[in-house]
Amino acid sequence: MTAIKHALQRDIFTPNDERLLSIVNVCKAGKKKKNCFLCATVTTERPVQVKVVKVKKSDKGDFYKRQIAWALRDLAVVDAKDAIKENPEFDLHFEKIYKWVASSTAEKNAFISCIWKLNQRYLRKKIDFVHVSSQLLEESVPSGENQSVTGGDEEAVDEYQELNAREEQDIEIMMEGCEYAISNAEAFAERLSRELQVLDGANIQSIMASEKQVNILMKLLDEALKEVDQIELKLSSYEEMLQSVKEQMDQISESNHLIHLSNTNNVKLLSEIEFLVNHMDLAKGHIKALQEGDLASSRGIEACTNAADALLQCMNVALRPGHDMLLAVKQQQQRFSDLREHFARRLASHLNNVFVQQFTQALLQLYNRSYFLSVPGHDQSSTLAQHSVELTLPNHHPFHRDLLRYAKLMEWLKSTDYGKYEGLTKNYMDYLSRLYEREIKDFFEVAKIKMTGTTKESKKFATLPRKESAVKQETESLHGSSGKLTGSTSSLNKLSVQSSGNRRSQSSSLLDMGNMSASDLDVADRTKFDKIFEQVLSELEPLCLAEQDFISKFFKLQQHQSMPGTMTEAEDLDGGMSSRQHNAGTPLPVSSEKDMIRQMMIKIFRCIEPELNNLIALGDKIDSFNSLYMLVKMSHHVWTAQNVDPASFLSTTLGNVLVTVKRNFDKCISNQIRQMEEVKISKKSKVGILPFVAEFEEFAGLAESIFKNAERRGDLDKAYTKLIRGVFVNVEKVANESQKTPRDVVMMENFHHIFATLSRLKISCLEAEKKEAKQKYTDHLQSYVIYSLGQPLEKLNHFFEGVEARVAQGIREEEVSYQLAFNKQELRKVIKEYPGKEVKKGLDNLYKKVDKHLCEEENLLQVVWHSMQDEFIRQYKHFEGLIARCYPGSGVTMEFTIQDILDYCSSIAQSH
Repeated sequence: MTAIKHALQRDIFTPNDERLLSIVNVCKAGKKKKNCFLCATVTTERPVQVKVVKVKKSDKGDFYKRQIAWALRDLAVVDAKDAIKENPEFDLHFEKIYKWVASSTAEKNAFISCIWKLNQRYLRKKIDFVHVSSQLLEESVPSGENQSVTGGDEEAVDEYQELNAREEQDIEIMMEGCEYAISNAEAFAERLSRELQVLDGANIQSIMASEKQVNILMKLLDEALKEVDQIELKLSSYEEMLQSVKEQMDQISESNHLIHLSNTNNVKLLSEIEFLVNHMDLAKGHIKALQEGDLASSRGIEACTNAADALLQCMNVALRPGHDMLLAVKQQQQRFSDLREHFARRLASHLNNVFVQQFTQALLQLYNRSYFLSVPGHDQSSTLAQHSVELTLPNHHPFHRDLLRYAKLMEWLKSTDYGKYEGLTKNYMDYLSRLYEREIKDFFEVAKIKMTGTTKESKKFATLPRKESAVKQETESLHGSSGKLTGSTSSLNKLSVQSSGNRRSQSSSLLDMGNMSASDLDVADRTKFDKIFEQVLSELEPLCLAEQDFISKFFKLQQHQSMPGTMTEAEDLDGGMSSRQHNAGTPLPVSSEKDMIRQMMIKIFRCIEPELNNLIALGDKIDSFNSLYMLVKMSHHVWTAQNVDPASFLSTTLGNVLVTVKRNFDKCISNQIRQMEEVKISKKSKVGILPFVAEFEEFAGLAESIFKNAERRGDLDKAYTKLIRGVFVNVEKVANESQKTPRDVVMMENFHHIFATLSRLKISCLEAEKKEAKQKYTDHLQSYVIYSLGQPLEKLNHFFEGVEARVAQGIREEEVSYQLAFNKQELRKVIKEYPGKEVKKGLDNLYKKVDKHLCEEENLLQVVWHSMQDEFIRQYKHFEGLIARCYPGSGVTMEFTIQDILDYCSSIAQSH
């Protein structure tokens, strides 16, 4: 067994960096005896892996091969079958149960013992050993890299202790020097034992030879100990001498400590005084600027700004512990608080006066503009024509530029006295909302007048109050409210009530005009409307963006995305601001400042959305096709605004208006379809091209020119699909109801027109409909031609239809001539009734009839006539073929030829 173990180690396990620890010769229980070996192995590299490997001889028997391996951690149970009696059988429980019979009980016991030791050393999960003798299971010892598996088993130590690289190299050199080291292990072991005895004897002789030198070393050590005792006596005397010096040095050290402590306290006191003086002392120039500084000049504003910043720094200084208990500090803080309160009142009053002054100037300019239109005896048409060219909104940039000088002071006011800051914010919104409402309403009035092209509504400007009295009244009301920052809203509300009635009457009066049909407007009118609408949006967009940018800069509001839980757009700004859960002097949380900008914009420009909706309603009333222009323009401006800021007031407002425009567009499409369904055709006249087919052509041509490179192309494609379906359905409906014009003619002409329209416009989403229209046109053309050709040669057609019917019933073609009704004599009679002159006469009557059926707009007469000529020739050839097959050798032929047919058709077409 030892030789087999060495062979397996050399051939199988050493190449895989594994070490064989135990081996047992087994065969499977209950089967034909096929011996194999179960080997317990560990890897030489860390981490150590323990395996049970099944090895068997090859079929030729000259070498061993590795068959299967199990990890020891997968072994659950080791069953020895019987713990008392000797039994070579045992079971190993892996993923399934393997039953084995060992060649001897001793080998089985040795293998199980090795498995138990490996389990104790390397595995945390303990294997269950069943029916195993307690003698085989030794006491478990703490596992470790350098500990043996058992307590006192030296063989286990030798068996499991790993060799380092140096030891492995020495053993290999030793084994190379002995030829029989592997083949005869016992002889090799005896040789090693003899060499070890020789080495032990040499060691003992060496120790005996060094005894004299050891005695000499011991004497030297004794002398050294004596010298150490003398040195200790000297050190004790030195220590007694230094004891008195130590007491004197302690007194000097204590005195120096008191001096150092005093100096330290003085330095700290000086540092505290310097801190208070440097951080809580406000310069006299700053105090004067806060009390008397000129807030109207640029230099004065700069001085007040610097002084306010300095005051804020002094008030916000982080005092050290104990400073707030000093009387001087309390007095200085009270002085700063009084300065802040006084300057905040003065700043708020001045800014309110600036708001009133700017509002008054803008209002005066607005009344000058309106008063010029209402001068008695002035030529209204020329005035409005001149005024309409200037379809622009007033520029507020000068006002913004003047106010932005106070931006830093507003930021100071926001952080020091939020109540006054909020009051100024409300006043600004009140003033600006009234001003913008008047400017925007006048702007939209001019746009509406220019759209309608009438001066009737300009007389409404005569109802405006006189310039001098109105400006004076509103200015006095604004100045009266400047003393109370929170009390100006009510007075301004009265002003809006006085003028809003006039404005509303002007807006509604234009919408009361009678509706105008699309046929009364040409392309120039629609282009004019498109330019006006684009100019309106182009004027509103920079106005809103400039005002929003000014608000964020002047009121120092952060333009970032708002957080959940902030105020919604549906809330009114006054109610929203007053209902917030914060004190009057506490700033808004940062997360709500974005909402505050949007709410301020809603309050200031509250009239934009209704005015835009009124303008859209007017444009839709003038011409329903204007909704196409408005959808394209509004979509483009919404897309532009969303690219700048998706949550801005402009983006939201234009988005809301876009919904209205889209509804009008959908309503326009629905009206088109409804008009198709309501079309009634006269019973006394021919149908021709149906009105809604021509209207679809007009709509598609207009839409393609408008929606070129537009963002909302998808909406147009959906509308196309609805419209073309409606056109197809209603064309068939009218064709079925038509009495004077044949159904095939109505279908042929209208679907030809639709196919021509779609081919010319090349609308990609209607390719399937274009093919369908062409197919319907072709089918109904062919149907009409076949039906019409059956009338001039009616008897001849009936005769040959009867011949074909007999053939279809099973009569052979050559036997048809024996039928009484279809013999040769009957054929000659029918042919004689249609000589060349009769055929030409019948074709001439057919041409006239077709001419009456077809309309002139579509110009299909020659196409239909040419198709009839081809169909007539085809029938002629078909008749000749039937004569040749059914009446062979009869010599019967038609009295006219194909060339005669071509000549007849050509002469008839030229004569008409």
